[in-house]
Amino acid sequence: MCWDNAQAESFWATLKVEFYDRYLWSTKAAAKLAVGDWIERVYNRRRRHSAIGMISPVDFEGRLTQTAQAA
Repeated sequence: MCWDNAQAESFWATLKVEFYDRYLWSTKAAAKLAVGDWIERVYNRRRRHSAIGMISPVDFEGRLTQTAQAA
């Protein structure tokens, strides 16, 4: 069993530095919505994934589109 939480720590550090610490929200609900939006719009689209050859999902989708258009 692996007890290493380095990936989770890296995620939270990125969230705090690149997004959360830059803004103030009037309510907890507003903060939750903003964080969820940031994760979906920015983090998940830009972060490189090992399952797709260490490229971002946006780059992966672009390559698929180019391949389909060339065929």
